[in-house]
Amino acid sequence: MEQGRLAAYHAFGEPTDGITELQPIGIYSIPEVSYVGATEVELTKSSIPYEVGVARYRELARGQIAGDSYGMLKLLVSTEDLKLLGVHIFGTSATEMVHIGQAVMGCGGSVEYLVDAVFNYPTFSEAYKNAALDVMNKMRALNQFRR
Repeated sequence: MEQGRLAAYHAFGEPTDGITELQPIGIYSIPEVSYVGATEVELTKSSIPYEVGVARYRELARGQIAGDSYGMLKLLVSTEDLKLLGVHIFGTSATEMVHIGQAVMGCGGSVEYLVDAVFNYPTFSEAYKNAALDVMNKMRALNQFRR
């Protein structure tokens, strides 16, 4: 869809910035798989320090209601500035949920936004808050050992 919009802009001589770097990838399988941003392999190869936050659907009321006990959301977060570097999701509504992470990343947002955000209950989107709290707790624990 985005490629068609850009083609129309070019056809009529309208200015455009082109396609953004943050392209969400969605695989409409069972379960759905979706991601945006960097992968752990890319971050490791680039020597970018990061921490992982995970939320499992079985921990969410919505996951229990939907009967999805295997789904999960993973956040990759910079340990230097807490910026969100990547979001990886598999499970029910993964291709819908990835856009929350895409929006936060597109605005240069940090994981702190997700910690402070209020999500409707019960929703799969709550996984963002759970994963954000998970990664912040891990970083807090690591910082205690560094002192």
